Amino acid sequence: MQPPIPAPLKDLSRTPATPAVAKALTRLQCWPGEQRVAVGLSGGVDSSLSAALLVEAGWQVEGLTLWLMSGKGACCSDGLIDAAGICEQLKIPHHVVDSRATFQAEIVDQLVQGYQQGVTPLPCSRCNRSVKFAAMLSWAEKERQLHRVATGHYARIRHREDPEPQQALPGDSSGRHQLLRGLDQNKDQSYFLYDLPQDVLAKVIFPLGELTKAETRQEAERYGLRTAKKAESQDLCLADHYGSMKAFLDNYLPARQGEIVLQDGKVVGEHDGIEHFTIGQRKGLGVAWREPLHVVQLDAAANRVIVAPRAEAGRDSCVVGAVNWISMAPPSSAIDVEVQVRYRSGPVAAQLTPIEATAEDIAADRPHRCRLTFNEEQFSITPGQAAVFYATDAVLGGGLIQQINTASS
Repeated sequence: MQPPIPAPLKDLSRTPATPAVAKALTRLQCWPGEQRVAVGLSGGVDSSLSAALLVEAGWQVEGLTLWLMSGKGACCSDGLIDAAGICEQLKIPHHVVDSRATFQAEIVDQLVQGYQQGVTPLPCSRCNRSVKFAAMLSWAEKERQLHRVATGHYARIRHREDPEPQQALPGDSSGRHQLLRGLDQNKDQSYFLYDLPQDVLAKVIFPLGELTKAETRQEAERYGLRTAKKAESQDLCLADHYGSMKAFLDNYLPARQGEIVLQDGKVVGEHDGIEHFTIGQRKGLGVAWREPLHVVQLDAAANRVIVAPRAEAGRDSCVVGAVNWISMAPPSSAIDVEVQVRYRSGPVAAQLTPIEATAEDIAADRPHRCRLTFNEEQFSITPGQAAVFYATDAVLGGGLIQQINTASS
């Protein structure tokens, strides 16, 4: 049974907005140019509030939901129902675009291929670039003549025409839109947005960038949104859809038994598929050893999981490919940066040195590569995950980790 749809926005008697929300509303009301927008609605509280804020700020708003999968999952059938309910509550049009074929080709098939090759892919950033933002903008412009898209991401954009001064960066940032962290450090999603190109950033709005998650919940209740208390998914949408990431992979990849070995080749256990392991993993190895062991390499060619004690698992550098320079132009020489190598990891200091692109990079129109040399040895540097470069709050750029090196190599 679906929850009842609350009264429309205009009929609510609400308490005053929090200072952060009042500031966000003022910013939206003063936005330069045409105030018409398509809001990407997933059916969650974040995108719901983004739509509500834009409506209250006086924008002409239309809801847009990409249908990515059928069946169970926050971004699928349940999300479609809630997104439609929010649009009915806000009295705005709701459009659903069938993107299942694109999602299958760009995300599901690529994800499976990556795991087969012994890497741990990061589908969310790829999805943002290849499936969501460009597709939403293209559809909105072609079908509804809407030239801006808003989402519920916790990130900020300093547009080049904004009156506020841009953050000083280590390289050339003239004439560029800057992507910044969201103010809520626990919810900042800029890591997943590093791959958005400048032409997309120019047309994107993040109404929640200066809000905390607690303020979002509070404000959603102030509006009486049906999603105000909706539980937040903690997993990748594919894991939600299949029940777990293991179930998703088992649906696509047959069990393939192999060895778990130390770095010197000594066999210490067995596995039923390298896709069920990731660099840095300690729990669930099924190995009895005199000290805790961590996964340090996945050897797809030999179908081996390579493990080592933590003292031997450090890495001092890595090569990052398919780099997208976002808030600054590609540097021509080494620069000092802060790097985030996992969504939940903190930034660490490193030196970034541009290196020559491969023929494959150039053919894929992703000609920027670099080497990261960490100031201190790092743990769990994982091929397939993103390395995102920051200068304080600004996202300089990012790419995919391709090669890792031990401190002794």
